[in-house]
Amino acid sequence: MHHTTAPPQSPWYRQVGRSQWKSFFAAWIGYLLDGFDFVLITLVLTEISDDFHLDTVQAAGLVSAAFITRWLGGAVLGALGDRFGRKLSMVVSILLYSLGSFACGFAWDYTSLFVARLAIGMGMAGEYSASATYVMESWPAHMRNRASGFLISGYSVGTVLAAQVYKWVVPHLGWRWMFYLGLIPVLIALWMRRTLPEAAEWKASVAAGERRPNPFRPLFTTRARATVNVVLAVAATVSLFAVFTPLGDGLVPVLSVVAGACLIAFAVQLGGRRGWLLYVSMIVTIFFAFLYSWPIQALLPTYLKTDLGYDPGQVTDALFYAGFGTMAGCWLAGFVGDWIGTKKAYAFTLLASLVFVFPVFAVKDSLPLLGILLFLLQATSFGISGLLPRYIGGHFPTHSRAAALGFTYNVGALGGAVAPVLGARLASGMDLGQALAVLTFAGTMIVVLLVGFDVPGRLGRLLDPQGPADHLVGEGDPDVRDGAPQYT
Repeated sequence: MHHTTAPPQSPWYRQVGRSQWKSFFAAWIGYLLDGFDFVLITLVLTEISDDFHLDTVQAAGLVSAAFITRWLGGAVLGALGDRFGRKLSMVVSILLYSLGSFACGFAWDYTSLFVARLAIGMGMAGEYSASATYVMESWPAHMRNRASGFLISGYSVGTVLAAQVYKWVVPHLGWRWMFYLGLIPVLIALWMRRTLPEAAEWKASVAAGERRPNPFRPLFTTRARATVNVVLAVAATVSLFAVFTPLGDGLVPVLSVVAGACLIAFAVQLGGRRGWLLYVSMIVTIFFAFLYSWPIQALLPTYLKTDLGYDPGQVTDALFYAGFGTMAGCWLAGFVGDWIGTKKAYAFTLLASLVFVFPVFAVKDSLPLLGILLFLLQATSFGISGLLPRYIGGHFPTHSRAAALGFTYNVGALGGAVAPVLGARLASGMDLGQALAVLTFAGTMIVVLLVGFDVPGRLGRLLDPQGPADHLVGEGDPDVRDGAPQYT
């Protein structure tokens, strides 16, 4: 499918049609509610710990539970999107995390809450790949960075909204009512199912074909291979479960290697002879993207309370600066990406973020100054991850994009589970603030090199020299001007 028309010169927002805006806002609301549901557990963790008499390790396990099933949810719901359409995958994802959240409100002990969190993890993983592919394939080709950045900003809005709702609901109604609100997205999902169009690009290239894609076909080509892969899936899930719960005490390094090996085995099979190196290198890139950004996401409140002695009100204020910085960064990333190209925007903005890393942790007694620096750091550091769906999606063709994006992103997202542990471990030998700064700085530099030099794409083309450098470009896109061939 060739794009032959150059982008018109009218204002950018007029170049997006009414149905395309409708598609975008539906996906954005889904992503906002995804962010809302995902952070609920962190806000009410102390109340839950008091009710169920949990120790710190068990409480942390509830946060990590969502990571155990992410890889599976991303792959399965992504494959559903490739085979039956982006819209269906998005609706199923929203239903899954909404019902999981609602079930948390009825939890009677630690185990029942843990199981409900597994459902939230699967739904959240599917929502990321479904919404991202849906919006990017619905918008004009030369504005897909904006589609990506604007969409991901919904997550930040969801986290800020959750903090506000927490202040209104929990003191009066208790923690369970925060989870009962999880039913609201179900209504939105049903509305989506009735009124939204399917993603234009998927419809044109996949729905029109006689054979629907089945991204999992490589895993089940023979009975022996199918058996081995079922064993690998169980081994990966059990290993991750043990890593994130007291079950794996003393065995975490070994279990991590087992889980990693199982997931890499899936990546090699799903990628096939020509694509396995692209899949594996993309997972590594995303792993480091989480490793640089998640220490601050997870441990900033702890740092503000313990190292700086902030009270809850001051912590909330600081988190508002950080949250709005991320949101502004996602919007900025979209415009810069469409202006100079996805990879350049990603690498240059991350380089700029390095200026703010150490100053953030040097400020001790000025909340306004700390807030401004946090805003700038999160805008240039975490905000640029608004381009991740566009960056990942461009490496994969339409017929396998949702499954490939869902799998690689959510396996790489395990970096988000490793990051807080690594930050806390580093902090045993230095101040927490210093540990967070070192981890963020080092992780950022690695991602700058991986993305800036397009390491996944270059490695992918070693095995598939004829493959296009970017499957999502259209005429007028800066990535075309940089020499990336258009897809056919």
